[in-house]
Amino acid sequence: MISLVLMLALQAAAPSATPSAAANPGPGPITAIGKQKLPAKGCAAYLWSMDAGRQLVAMAMADPAQIRLAIDGKTTDYAMATQSPGIGFGFGGVTQYRGGDVTATLDMAIAVRADISAGATVTSATLRIDRPGRDTVVMPVGGLIGCV
Repeated sequence: MISLVLMLALQAAAPSATPSAAANPGPGPITAIGKQKLPAKGCAAYLWSMDAGRQLVAMAMADPAQIRLAIDGKTTDYAMATQSPGIGFGFGGVTQYRGGDVTATLDMAIAVRADISAGATVTSATLRIDRPGRDTVVMPVGGLIGCV
């Protein structure tokens, strides 16, 4: 009980800082990937963090099936390893990507809307990053699918 009161007192005494737009958009190692173009063919899901910064943190491509992430500041494409049944536009509801010691799992739901041509909205999604010997990170994301 005393330690809880002490932690609350220390937190109240600490100066508050407003995070900058360039700050890490979410928990752990996931950082923004910057502007991305549509792929030469097929569809891509553009996924933004759901925090106040709303930064682009992932781009999943249907062909070739891979995801682009910036982990620990390094932007890398990870190839698809497994995919659940399709939800449309070349994507599965749950897709697992792997590369090196990284396993990224994208779990998403989409909705087709009349006001979006050649694409859809990502209505809810989570991005999970697993690395041996490190904490698992799960980040809520949302976004759009665009196709050429």
